[in-house]
Amino acid sequence: MNPNQAPRTRIRLRYSKAGRIRFTSHRDVARIWERSLRRTGLPVAQTEGFSPRAKLHFGLALATGYESEDEYLDVDFKCADVAVPDVLDALVSVLPDGIAATGGSVLLPGAVSLQQAVTICDWDIELIDVTAEDLAEWVDRVRGAATIVITRERKGQQITDDLAPQIRALEVGESTSRGVRLLATLGTQPRAARPSELLTVFEPQYRPVLIQRTRQWIEQDGARLEPLMVGAAPAQHTPVGVQ
Repeated sequence: MNPNQAPRTRIRLRYSKAGRIRFTSHRDVARIWERSLRRTGLPVAQTEGFSPRAKLHFGLALATGYESEDEYLDVDFKCADVAVPDVLDALVSVLPDGIAATGGSVLLPGAVSLQQAVTICDWDIELIDVTAEDLAEWVDRVRGAATIVITRERKGQQITDDLAPQIRALEVGESTSRGVRLLATLGTQPRAARPSELLTVFEPQYRPVLIQRTRQWIEQDGARLEPLMVGAAPAQHTPVGVQ
């Protein structure tokens, strides 16, 4: 049988990124995953050509300096009998401090890519130099705005967008010892709304001490679904670690 036509398995992994490693770029995180999977000895599929690389498919990029409880990547394996618990167990001892694999599911052939599928993200933003009362007033102004025009640079050009439709939810959370928490749900399509953009839409412009992505969601038929569930194989491959 042609190795390119051999049965394969694609597994979607969920992982967290926290602590000092949050200052690692998205590209460097991709390299970390390549090295870690290589160290497990698992049969990860490789690209063809002069410099083969592990076949990994990442979801939405996380900005450098942000933490996350809910990141995803899809991994292609060379054979059809790779089990999610075995992959998660193998990763425990090879991933660096700050990155932990927390769940996974086997995907059906043709499952939509993470980049296309995820439509909204939940964010937990800790702010300094602001009171909960002042932040609540700011939140009311943002939620009451019919349009919020921002200018972004894209491929060397200045592009104007309306951020208002992308702000799905916004509220003040419980304060921590470091600051006041802003809880936001932001859209990702056609272009992802960034927490850093949200914080600059009105005066005063707030300074975050920590920004954390807490959940990613795929919207289908009015429901919000966990990415491990969408496109997952039948019951015998029930997603592991779904909360």
